[in-house]
Amino acid sequence: MSDELTPDLAATIEEAFARRDRSNMQPTIDFFENLLAEHPGNPYVLYEVGGSYDTAGQEEKAIGYYEQALPGLSGETKRKCLLQYGSTLRNLDRFDESLEVFKQACKEFPESDSLRVFKALTLQASGRGDKALATLLLLVADRIDTAEIKRYEAAIRGNAEYLATREP
Repeated sequence: MSDELTPDLAATIEEAFARRDRSNMQPTIDFFENLLAEHPGNPYVLYEVGGSYDTAGQEEKAIGYYEQALPGLSGETKRKCLLQYGSTLRNLDRFDESLEVFKQACKEFPESDSLRVFKALTLQASGRGDKALATLLLLVADRIDTAEIKRYEAAIRGNAEYLATREP
């Protein structure tokens, strides 16, 4: 048993991912469940099984696979798993857990714009709209490099700080 993502395994995963039909995920679920039987405990396969269940709308089932996969993942796959795990927790109205996942993920992957966006979605879903908007305003200030945004960057950041610290 290997916890690694070999080139052959990566290619197999990529091919299956490319063939998936989001409107009928059962063949993809079956494929990844069979692949997991061939590679028991492999975190990269566990992640793909979880993602397949998640895409199929079976979030409760997906969570267990994500939780099993995370300790063995690294790099981009870990970032994607954290995003999907946090998003799934949000979809199940487990907002505090989701927010904790996103806070830790943003610390580990500070350059990830998608983590920041999905953290904002969790904040909004949990009734913390001001903090959600603050998160997105900081993303705008950090990532949109236009003369217009740069001219108002201090004001954007000031508004973000105000919103982030405002009590609901």
